[in-house]
Amino acid sequence: MAQPTAEEALKTLEPLLGAWALEAKSPNGEAWPGEARASFKWHESGAHLVARTTVDLPEAPNTISIIGCDAANGTYFQLYSDDRGVCRVYQMRIGAGEWKLWREGDPFPQRFTATISQDGNTISGRWEKAEDGTNYTTDFSLTYSRVR
Repeated sequence: MAQPTAEEALKTLEPLLGAWALEAKSPNGEAWPGEARASFKWHESGAHLVARTTVDLPEAPNTISIIGCDAANGTYFQLYSDDRGVCRVYQMRIGAGEWKLWREGDPFPQRFTATISQDGNTISGRWEKAEDGTNYTTDFSLTYSRVR
């Protein structure tokens, strides 16, 4: 059985590359005020993707994440941190027009499910959480619109 190469596994991340404008909405559909941006760039090693977000809303954190893979197993992970001091590890899947992130554990399980448009210029998804540990509710929806 042929083992996937790192080059093949990392190529799967290419739809995320670039600069994005973000729009977040509460579960009732109300848009969050302020501007938000995201960027995905290759780390100088070429083996990881560096994701950064900045948000012009005091309640929402700016973030940085490192995305990498275990090419031998075809699995992806995101190491997340933000300016509140939160650090989390998410499992990740990307491909066939979908992008998913998820984690179990304290303080609650979370998941992000998104669709990548056919032209690659929009990613539409939602973050969900299960504060009771099992029943997921929408935390907020999030749309990425490609800037460049």
